[in-house]
Amino acid sequence: MMRMTNDSRGGDFILVGFSDQPQLEKILFIVVLISYLLTLVGNIAIILVSHLDSKLHTPMYYFLTNLSFIDLCFTTSIVPQLLWNLKGPTKTITPIGCTIQLYVSLAVGSTECVLLAVMAFDRYAAVCKPLHYATFMNPRLCQILAGVAWVSGLGNTMIQSTITLRLPLCGNRKLYHFMCEVPAMIKLACVDIHANEIQLFVASLVLLLLPLGLILISYALIAQEVMRIRSSQAWYKALKTCGAHLLVVSLFYGPSTAVYIQPRSSYAHRQGKFITLLYTVVTPTLNPIIYTLRNKDMKEALVRLLVKDAR
Repeated sequence: MMRMTNDSRGGDFILVGFSDQPQLEKILFIVVLISYLLTLVGNIAIILVSHLDSKLHTPMYYFLTNLSFIDLCFTTSIVPQLLWNLKGPTKTITPIGCTIQLYVSLAVGSTECVLLAVMAFDRYAAVCKPLHYATFMNPRLCQILAGVAWVSGLGNTMIQSTITLRLPLCGNRKLYHFMCEVPAMIKLACVDIHANEIQLFVASLVLLLLPLGLILISYALIAQEVMRIRSSQAWYKALKTCGAHLLVVSLFYGPSTAVYIQPRSSYAHRQGKFITLLYTVVTPTLNPIIYTLRNKDMKEALVRLLVKDAR
């Protein structure tokens, strides 16, 4: 089916990761383990609270539930293998494991890019069209927008991952990374990868920069609306409504753009490993913390559920 499948006789892939810094590996193991546990607890809590508390059955929390599910899938496709490689001398991943990791991580990562743009549109509607918000952002439209995000992510991974895995490796199985990611994997090929790099760049423009552009437009319109009102209370309300999302966008788009927009750079080696660590491990951990600490409704819902359980 794919060249990687045909090359499976060659053995497992070697994930060099952080093996050139053995002392750092011990620290990273603890940091990544704690981050992963926090990611699981935080995102599962958001999903459960949003589902159980009827006051949170709104478009914002519907999209936030999708984001939490994406973060759970994203980290789970990467972190267990990373922890296994960090704890001992074995730094390998099977061809099947690498294939699954590549497809899943790229699918949910691409979906998150589009979903963050959808969430920015939701914030625009909440701030700029408050009187018509409930009617406009109806459940049907929310499902369609979330569906567009998921279809975009799945379509991207089917194209990108399949093309990447069809590249001939000629026995080269040493990945200078801690995960199977497109920018690092295309460097294993023993053929000219210029066309692959162009294709990756174009896909990145569509699924990274286009959603980011839509996010910036949404917030420009929000800022324009707030400036028109000329009220400090309006600024506070807008910041309260959009602050958490803006912070999450910055944490996700900054590192991922650095990796995917410049595939020919050294990002797939030393720099790339640490940059990728930010949006694969750190950002999914911070997302639930950001949304719960900066969100009064979520904190009140958590208190209500805890008090109800205590009784």
